[in-house]
Amino acid sequence: MTMRVAIIHDYLNQYGGAERVLEALHALYPAAPVFTSIYDPAAMPGSYRSWDIRTSWMQRLPGWRRHFQKYFLLYPSAFESFDLSGFDLIISSSSAYAKGVIPAPHAYHICYCHTPMRFAWRTRDYIRRERFGRLQRTLLPVALSYVRLWDVATAPRVDQFIANSSEVAARIRRYYGRSATVIPPPVDLSPYRPWVPSQFYLAGGRLIPYKRLDLVVRAFTALGLPLKVFGDGRDRARLQSLAGPNVEFLGQISEEQRRELTSFELVAELEAPQPNS
Repeated sequence: MTMRVAIIHDYLNQYGGAERVLEALHALYPAAPVFTSIYDPAAMPGSYRSWDIRTSWMQRLPGWRRHFQKYFLLYPSAFESFDLSGFDLIISSSSAYAKGVIPAPHAYHICYCHTPMRFAWRTRDYIRRERFGRLQRTLLPVALSYVRLWDVATAPRVDQFIANSSEVAARIRRYYGRSATVIPPPVDLSPYRPWVPSQFYLAGGRLIPYKRLDLVVRAFTALGLPLKVFGDGRDRARLQSLAGPNVEFLGQISEEQRRELTSFELVAELEAPQPNS
């Protein structure tokens, strides 16, 4: 009998490291449907359009593309609404809500945990970096108490946790009381060549507050060293206001551009002395 597999992912409206892990999981089980809360095809690679992606009822909410964070109290219900009774293996790729799905009694649930949800367990840091207004700063901790309770209550729905690092495994043990096997995210090094960063330094990804790229921008501005920052996000304007003239923001870049930026020949080869004529 063929094992029926379902893959669960928090949301498909931004592209980053978690989505690269999702791509690796999908490559293992290309016929498996991907269940997610919301899906924005314009924000994701074109290859996703050939996948069997199944969204929750949140896909019909007004303004979800812009206000998806404000609906945070609805995600638990959205993931619990998925009917997974026909699947034998559930693989959740989760840094927030995906691990909270309800598997069938006979199913085995493996959660690849990128981290327990930061905004729920590190609320003070989250609120400070997001620069909320006074009313939001007052009400959000109360609302997130419910999210934390749900997060802990759903941990037993996972049969096996996989953490992407020893640090995340420690968080899983602290918040859920569960052990986790550490499997680092897959990295394809074949397109890249070694290089020495003599011309500039490179940083980037999703430009959002918890990534703390402000520390990098402040440090390079103070040192006066050349820095290129790739990617985009809601923190970009603030980061640019902190940056000196030595910091260049590239915006969104293609995979080919990323490889060009990170794949230089060794400086020793480029600067090798030429033979005398």
